[in-house]
Amino acid sequence: MSSPKQRVATLALPAVFAALIAAGAFMIVPMPGVPVPLVLQNMLAVLAGLLLGPWKGCLSVLLFLMLGALGFPVFSGGHGGLAWLAGPTGGYLAAYPVAAFVGGFISKGSGTRPRTALRTSLATVLAFTIILCLGAARLMSYKSISWIAALSVGILPFILGDSVKAVLAALIGIRLGPFVDRVMAQADESFTES
Repeated sequence: MSSPKQRVATLALPAVFAALIAAGAFMIVPMPGVPVPLVLQNMLAVLAGLLLGPWKGCLSVLLFLMLGALGFPVFSGGHGGLAWLAGPTGGYLAAYPVAAFVGGFISKGSGTRPRTALRTSLATVLAFTIILCLGAARLMSYKSISWIAALSVGILPFILGDSVKAVLAALIGIRLGPFVDRVMAQADESFTES
């Protein structure tokens, strides 16, 4: 059974990442003719998985989504509420925890498997692909448009920006991943010794 200190430590990094993802709400670029803006939040959600691993990364994104669902202004442009999750951006937002989990699982795994640049890069590309595909699928159902139309408004306008963010996320994940692993391991050791 874990102590109260261990439970706090377990939630600290996911809470920090939830706050970082929320802060990304104010870093947006509106896209003309597209109902979804270019955001930094997807990169931060992917980074949560890459750095914290599948479970804690997913937890951080779920905390962020819970805050938004409760009405806190954490979604792009400072919006919040269940209506925002049900709108055209809902598919992208719903994809964040999936992308964090998959990215974290591929990059970090669940155990002592060492990180590699190749796995982290693959994880990043797959995580961004998940976000774009689920987002476009939601646009398709929300606006009753064809897959081709959803592709043209929900994926293609974001390819360049998301490619840049994917490269940045992979580089950050490769560089900071081992450091975060050491910090988390030291926190676990210090709590097992007390």
